[in-house]
Amino acid sequence: MRELFRQNRSIIHQMDARVKVIFTLAFVLFLSLTPFNAWPAYILFLTLILSAALFSRLGLGFVLKRALLALPFILAAVPLIFIGPPPHITLDVFRGVQLTYSPEGLGRFASIAVKSWISVQVAILLAATTRFPDLLTALQQLRVPKLFVAIVGLMWRYLFVIVDEVTRMARARTSRSATVPGSHHHGGSVSWRAGVTGGMAGSLFLRSLERSDRVYAAMLSRGYTGELPASDTRPLSNGDRQLLALGVVLLAMLWLLGLFSGG
Repeated sequence: MRELFRQNRSIIHQMDARVKVIFTLAFVLFLSLTPFNAWPAYILFLTLILSAALFSRLGLGFVLKRALLALPFILAAVPLIFIGPPPHITLDVFRGVQLTYSPEGLGRFASIAVKSWISVQVAILLAATTRFPDLLTALQQLRVPKLFVAIVGLMWRYLFVIVDEVTRMARARTSRSATVPGSHHHGGSVSWRAGVTGGMAGSLFLRSLERSDRVYAAMLSRGYTGELPASDTRPLSNGDRQLLALGVVLLAMLWLLGLFSGG
């Protein structure tokens, strides 16, 4: 498991983390409030985020490929195609097999899919251009509850510990399992592999609890009080404030365009 951050010398990387966090939240908010089927606004939202990806020197492929993470969440909206508002249209698919769908439901599904895809892109851009410690510092400076910031910080750092533990367990399983000739899988049948995987999941849970106790004891011995260390609270510069205001105004204009073009 690797961090998403990519080191680069770009305008986006050098921006204050607070500006990027506020702009990201505003972007997702205005995009979510944009009506269904407001395709001109969607295209401009997408153009804005892709332009930022180019300015950050990450490349369009980096952002677009990782935005496919939204696909499992998009699938949850598929039923809208078939149970959406009337009227419903019936199509003959194959030799008497009929398919009934709602045109309005299809439009709503397409809008949700595009919104989710673009929202994931802006989140990936934020994570790829901002170091995680800087994100935590920005959240603290923006008066986010300290407990929430501490939970996010510990969760992210402990993910790498769990991934390392899973890698070691998988390596141990592979070294103890023979490969059946003509098969690409280690071990026996599917049911056997399922049982082994279930045992690994239980073992991972117990090891995680044990490791968390040791990590927490080590943190307490080093002076941890339940909150992250205090960070610099310098105010935003005038340039950062103007840049943030310009970005929010631009997002508001795109949202207004969506109100007039959506339906």
